[in-house]
Amino acid sequence: MRSTGADAVRGNPGAGGGAGWAEGGGGPTLFAVTSVRDGLAFQPGATEVFGEVAAAVLGPGRHRAVDLVDLLDGLVPVPVDVVRSGDDLLPRLAHDNTLTAALTRACRSLTPGGLLIAAVPELDRLGPLRPTAPPPRVTGQGQDRQVTVQLWDWADDGSSYGLEVVQLVRGQSGWEVASSVSTRHQVLGAEDMERVLAEAGFVAVQRLAPKDTGHPLPLWVAAAPR
Repeated sequence: MRSTGADAVRGNPGAGGGAGWAEGGGGPTLFAVTSVRDGLAFQPGATEVFGEVAAAVLGPGRHRAVDLVDLLDGLVPVPVDVVRSGDDLLPRLAHDNTLTAALTRACRSLTPGGLLIAAVPELDRLGPLRPTAPPPRVTGQGQDRQVTVQLWDWADDGSSYGLEVVQLVRGQSGWEVASSVSTRHQVLGAEDMERVLAEAGFVAVQRLAPKDTGHPLPLWVAAAPR
């Protein structure tokens, strides 16, 4: 994995990542997702990248990691070493006005010095453009091919958007809808993330750019107080 900025997460409680999008040094980019679980979209390889980031910060050894959605549903015992958040969960919680409460619970569920690692799309600069969809993503080969499509419906002020994720698979008579999930999300910028993580009690907040982690979205890493 590329440099993750782990030293800043370990040793600088006031650290905060830079604002804006850093993929390839260019401007904001839309990414298609490849899977849907309980209404949540996940980028391919996210779990592996999250594990590498956790190991870079916490050091070698076995670290117990859980998904934030499972923690909020009460499906896992606590405390844990790492809480992970998929690509659209935090914007969705923000739209439901439950983001601070969810992150506070995550912080209190971590071991001292444990980590929250969250992938968060930075779409604050896309609002005025009102994009309707990223390109479809195709996975698999032949009859096993699957197509994942995102459809976006923006609020007039660009502060939120509706997201419909549709997965298509090949059936006997052509393409069929395998799953379809509709959710609503609030746009979260870098300043929003820094503020809400601090309010939830996290320290050593750090934004890791895609070029540093290999993940297509910025990753926010924050530690529970020791």
